[in-house]
Amino acid sequence: MPDRSPTPYDVTLCVENLRTALALHGITLPSLRADLPSFAGAYAPPAGLVALGNCNTATAQALATALRGTATGR
Repeated sequence: MPDRSPTPYDVTLCVENLRTALALHGITLPSLRADLPSFAGAYAPPAGLVALGNCNTATAQALATALRGTATGR
């Protein structure tokens, strides 16, 4: 079975896609980044995590509003 775990490039691309999508809503998460240490762990497959970082309440509210505005009927 092929390894489908994300590579550091995949995670970096995901971060850039998320950063661009957030910018369309005027949202900036200053600490948004690929969590490269997640690739150094002993997990199989590597986790390939995205660190969203900290934000103030105004940014969190803007993010919640943007997500609510684009939510699909699930």
